[in-house]
Amino acid sequence: MESSAHSLVTEGAPLLGFALLFVLIFRRMGLGATLGYLVAGALVGPQLLNLVGEAESKMGIAEFGIALLLFLVGLELSPSRLWRMKQDIFGFGLLQVVLCGVALSVVIGYGANFSLAAALALGLPLALSSTAQVLPMLQSAGRLRTPFGERAFATLLFQDISIVPLITIIAVLSRNPADASGPPGWLLALYTVGAISGLVLAGRYVLRPLFKLIGNWGERELFVFAGLFTVVASAALMQALGLSIALGAFIAGVMLADSPYRHELEADIEPFRSILLGLFFLSVGMMLDLSAIAERPVFVLSMALALIATKTAVITALAMAFRMSWRQALGLGLLLSQGGEFGFVLFAQAQAALLIAPEAVSVFSAVVTISMATTPFLMMLTRRFRTEAAEAKGERDGPVADGSSALIVGYGRFGQTVGQMLNAQGIAVTLIDTDIEMIDVAGQFGAKVYYGDGTRLDLLRQAGGAEAELILFCMDGDKVDSDLVEAVHEAFPKAAIFVRAYDRRALLKLKGSPAAGVVREVMESAVLMARRAMDAVGVDVEEIDRTEDLYRRRDRERLRIQHESGDLLAARETINADPELRFSAGRERARPDPLEGRDAPGTGGEPDHRGECG
Repeated sequence: MESSAHSLVTEGAPLLGFALLFVLIFRRMGLGATLGYLVAGALVGPQLLNLVGEAESKMGIAEFGIALLLFLVGLELSPSRLWRMKQDIFGFGLLQVVLCGVALSVVIGYGANFSLAAALALGLPLALSSTAQVLPMLQSAGRLRTPFGERAFATLLFQDISIVPLITIIAVLSRNPADASGPPGWLLALYTVGAISGLVLAGRYVLRPLFKLIGNWGERELFVFAGLFTVVASAALMQALGLSIALGAFIAGVMLADSPYRHELEADIEPFRSILLGLFFLSVGMMLDLSAIAERPVFVLSMALALIATKTAVITALAMAFRMSWRQALGLGLLLSQGGEFGFVLFAQAQAALLIAPEAVSVFSAVVTISMATTPFLMMLTRRFRTEAAEAKGERDGPVADGSSALIVGYGRFGQTVGQMLNAQGIAVTLIDTDIEMIDVAGQFGAKVYYGDGTRLDLLRQAGGAEAELILFCMDGDKVDSDLVEAVHEAFPKAAIFVRAYDRRALLKLKGSPAAGVVREVMESAVLMARRAMDAVGVDVEEIDRTEDLYRRRDRERLRIQHESGDLLAARETINADPELRFSAGRERARPDPLEGRDAPGTGGEPDHRGECG
C-alpha cells in the first residue's frame, strides 16, 4: 500500500509538472493542449528521461477519459439539434469520413505497401480530425456559432459518433484468435440493439427521476456522483456484452441530452473528462516508440504531408459540392486536415486485433502528432488568402437562428416575464433554474428550462455564455454580489449583465459593479400601486406625477449618500420629510444612471420585510 502511494507521488509530480509546463508553452504558441501532453509524455517516458513508467497501466485508466468525452458528445445531441443539423451531420459528416477514409487507405496501401486490412485499420482512423484541437480554435476565433463553425462542429460530431462503427470494423477484420472466439456478428447486433433499448428505457424511467430527486435535495456532490455512475454503469453494461464502452457512454449522454439537467451534467463531468483525457495523451506520448520514428523520419514526414493534402483536397471538394464558397471550403478543409485523438484509440484497437505491428502504431501516431502541429500554422498562413474575397464583398457569417442571445438565470415569476418579453422580440433565450417543480411546470407550458446553478461560471460557459449578448440574473433573494458580477463580466465581456436586486442592501452592494442595470424587484409595482391609490382618493394627475418625481429624486440622493458613507441609516430623515417641503428641491429631473431613475426602474425605496424601511 505504501509502495503504491509512494509510486503515485513520485511519478505523479514529474508527470503533472511536465504536463503543466508544456501545455502552457503550447497554448501560448497557439498549438493547443493536446500536443503539449504528447510531448510531455514522451519526455518523462521510458525512452528519454525515464521518470515515469508503466504507461500501459495508466492508459487503461485514461481510456475512461475517452468514454467521458463521448458522454459529453452525446449530451449535445438533443433531438431538435439533430434534426436541424441532420444534413451536415449525417450527409456531409458521413461522406467526409467515408471518402477521406477510403482515399487515405488507398494512399497507405499503395504508398507504403500495407495489406488491405492494415491499410483500412490505419486509413479509416486518419479520416477523423481532432475535436480537442479544432473546437477551442473555433471558440477563440468567435466562429463556433456561425454557419462555418456549425458545419465544422457537425462534421466533428459525426466523426466522434463514427468511432463506434470503426471499432466494429476493426473487430470484424481482427486476426486475433481471442476475438475470433467471441460471439458471431448477428448476436453482437442483437446485443447492441437490446443494450441501447435498455439504456434508453433506464434513462427515461430511472435516471431522470433520480436526477430530479437529487435536484430537489440540492446536493451538488450527489449530482457529480450520479453523473459519473451513469457513464460507468452504461460503459460496464456494454463491456459485459462484449461491446464498446465508448458506445455505452455515448448512449448515456444521448439519454440525457434533452433533459433539464444537461448543462449541470456538462459542467460537473467536464473537469473529470479534461483530467483523464490529458492523462490519455500523456500515456500515448510515453508509449511512442521514438527509435522507430527516428529510423524512418522521411517516411513519417511524407505520410504527414500526404494526410494533410488528402484530407484538405477531399473536404474542400465535398464542401463546395455542399454549396460553400471555395474560399470557405478551403478553410474548412485546412481546419480539419489533421489526424485526431481517436486515431490513437483505434490504432491501439488495431494492434490488439493483430492488424498492425507496434512499430506502425508508433510511426502513425507520430504522423497524427505532426499533422496536429501544422494546423494552427496553416490557418495563420492562409488567413488573408481565404478571407480576402469575403471581406471585399462585405460578407460575414450570420448568426444561427437558435443560438441563444440571452441567458436567464432564475425562471420564477420575475424571470418568466423577462423571458416572455425577450422571446416576443425574437431574442433566443436559454433558461436556467434549480427549482425542479418550476422546471416541470414550465415544461407543461412549452418552456425549456435547464437545471443548474447559474451563478457558476463553468455552467454559464456550458450554456453558451461566451456567445451570449445578455446575461440576466432573475433569482429571488440576495444571491448576486459585485464579486460575482465582476467575475461574470471578466469571463464574458461581450454580454450585458442585468441583476434583480432583493432590496436596498443588495442594490448598494452592486453600486459600481459592471452590471448594465440593476432592478429592485418590487419597486415599480409599489410605485404603480401608490399612484393608483392616490388617484382613487382624488389626487390630481399632475400632483401624482410630481409626488413620484420627488420620491425618485429623494431616493437617488439617499442612495448616493448611503453609498458614499457606507451607512444604511444615512439620510433617513428624508423618508418622511415634511410634505410642505416636498417640492423645494426643484422639479427638474436628474439624469438617471443604470441604478437610478425612472428610465432604469428598480431603485425606489419600497418597504421590505427585513426591518429596513425603503
